[in-house]
Amino acid sequence: MNNDKRVALITGASSGIGRITAVALKQAGYRVFGTSRKAVSSDVDGITMLICDVTDETSVQQMVAEVLKQAGRIDLLVNNAGIGLLGGAEESSSAQAQALFDVNVFGLLRVTNAVLPTLRHQKRGRIINMSSLLGLIPSPYNALYASTKHAVEGYSESLDHELRTFGIRVVLVEPGLTSTAFEDNLVRPDRQLPFYDLERSRMGVLMRNWVQTGDKPEVVAAVVVQAANAAEPKRRYPAGKQARQVSLLRRFLPESMVDRALRKFNGMPV
Repeated sequence: MNNDKRVALITGASSGIGRITAVALKQAGYRVFGTSRKAVSSDVDGITMLICDVTDETSVQQMVAEVLKQAGRIDLLVNNAGIGLLGGAEESSSAQAQALFDVNVFGLLRVTNAVLPTLRHQKRGRIINMSSLLGLIPSPYNALYASTKHAVEGYSESLDHELRTFGIRVVLVEPGLTSTAFEDNLVRPDRQLPFYDLERSRMGVLMRNWVQTGDKPEVVAAVVVQAANAAEPKRRYPAGKQARQVSLLRRFLPESMVDRALRKFNGMPV
């Protein structure tokens, strides 16, 4: 074992963007630990997999302790674990909304808090929080999911300012539409209403079509490696051509033009 290797920890690494990113970090020279909610092969592609439920404080603490037991350090944390929710905002109970935030926001916070004492002690480290273009723009029938990503954006920017004194940087990676299994980690509303049936179904078809033609997960993985290794990291890293375009449009176009463009893109009356 090479004890001089930088150690990366990535949550939600059993499939999709998380798995591809874990492999990319391994190829970039990191010793990589990945997490999944359920048991998977403990060492695949040279990645050490650990069980972790990010909604469970004890599970998170035990997972981080195991990484430190095996590696003695953590240099990079990639908070990737998350779930989606497709449906009208009114169609989800407050309990379902809370469950979504518990994974996408508070899960990220739990893992970050568990790793921070080690990073502060080391006086160095980097945290990459996986956001989304939906952390920058509205998204009809993704209102609650977009809300979690807006929360991640605000948390990450603020935390970065707090941690620079300790030699730690926090950055955001913002994927656009990515070609992964559409149904994976996607939750349906727990109280579907007939008023939204037509549009919910239409948006589901649109999303499937977008995903099929989206960027490969390798595009996102390459951006994560870039953000991890940058000597002077940027605050945000859009991942993919569409993500870069939308990020620029959101920042520089008038609000009314963004509104019209978004409705047109989603097939809604302008």
